[in-house]
Amino acid sequence: MFPVGDQDVRGSHVPIVTWLLVGINVVVFVYELTLGSSELETFFQTYGVVPAQIVAGQNLFSLLASMFVHGGWLHIGGNMLFLIIFGDNVEAVMGKVLYLIFYLTGGLAASALQIAISPGSTVPSVGASGAIAAVMGAYALMFPGARVRVLLFFFFIVQVTWVRALIFIGVWFVLQFLYGLASLGAASQGGVAYWAHVGGFVPGVIAGLIFRARAQRMGLEPVRRRRLF
Repeated sequence: MFPVGDQDVRGSHVPIVTWLLVGINVVVFVYELTLGSSELETFFQTYGVVPAQIVAGQNLFSLLASMFVHGGWLHIGGNMLFLIIFGDNVEAVMGKVLYLIFYLTGGLAASALQIAISPGSTVPSVGASGAIAAVMGAYALMFPGARVRVLLFFFFIVQVTWVRALIFIGVWFVLQFLYGLASLGAASQGGVAYWAHVGGFVPGVIAGLIFRARAQRMGLEPVRRRRLF
């Protein structure tokens, strides 16, 4: 299953902060494309979260900067797609200022857990996925009955259908947690920072519980019919 859309909150809300975050991430990534391989490695080491450095009190600014740095086309493409799909509704409920604070806080919480799991690691962690995990956690609790439009692939047949957000996000979180457990004790190396996803998701769930009543009052647009193509 691959998400391509969701139900929208009723009204004419324009997700300015969500699009601003997407824009900043894209601009930074375009800048990364101009760097040579050695320059890019230095860039990641400077602006990525390196647990050993943070524990030593160094490069603390990377806790924020790393949320806007990505390691490749698939990395930024997947993250921005998830942010666009789930972020607009969460922003509509929280409001622009609270949503921005929540997003950044979720990213900080994500890095905090990743550092706690691997405090001696010298591998830089980059990407917005921890903050986006917080957004997804909030979305799941705010709109448990919402539906996510997904692509289902059956060999050469592609079906567009709807899946409950609570199921889609729930399965995603369980997988992150299981992958995180499997990574414990492994040698410090590059890869997906699963515990950062878990660290961001948990405060997102808490925020979702706090704002759930407001979200329910705002309501969702009705689900459109599924189709094949």
